[in-house]
Amino acid sequence: MISKQLWGAASRRMALASLATVTLAGALSACAPLLVGGAMVGGTLVAIDRRTSGAQLDDEAIEIKGALRLREVVGATARVSLTSYNRLVLITGEVANEADKRAVEQAVARLDNVRSVVNDLHIGPAISLTARSNDLVTSGKVKASFVDAHDLQANTIKVVTQRGIVYLMGRLTEREAQKAVEVARGVGGVQKVVRVLELISERELEEIRKGPAAK
Repeated sequence: MISKQLWGAASRRMALASLATVTLAGALSACAPLLVGGAMVGGTLVAIDRRTSGAQLDDEAIEIKGALRLREVVGATARVSLTSYNRLVLITGEVANEADKRAVEQAVARLDNVRSVVNDLHIGPAISLTARSNDLVTSGKVKASFVDAHDLQANTIKVVTQRGIVYLMGRLTEREAQKAVEVARGVGGVQKVVRVLELISERELEEIRKGPAAK
């Protein structure tokens, strides 16, 4: 028999997957500049992720529901991307004015389970498709550089690039954070590196690596 807990988790995943389909379908149209940030929505949860499974699901829900909510707030006049990691939300992109910037932040802050918001929206016209493509390439190069760095666990660091600015998200020790910034700064095309990190101690990192069975 399937336990109520397992059934509830499965139902929640199915609901998120359905919501993701609707959101991503809209994002592909020319009139839907609002983006869902972060990793694949509704995808498989990575076992080595330093977030709990509950936090991973919450992050997916925040990004999906946030994109839908922001359509109501700024409509098609802005290009806004939300990236959530461990319930800390990074807002990037472009809006028309300061009022829209504040409205976006307030809307995101009111979403369920959001702990903190970093609002780095730029006031001005949306960047070109070429600039967006360059940002994607830059993110890829930064991630590849993390893989080559022997003392970094690359798949625990989320990389977001907007207008040449690289934002690093994740749960890292200060040692890892400094190394990640150093590596990212050395990548061509990077204008600036911003830490949007949750710092943990070396002891906490060791506990995470041991996993729940060690507790």
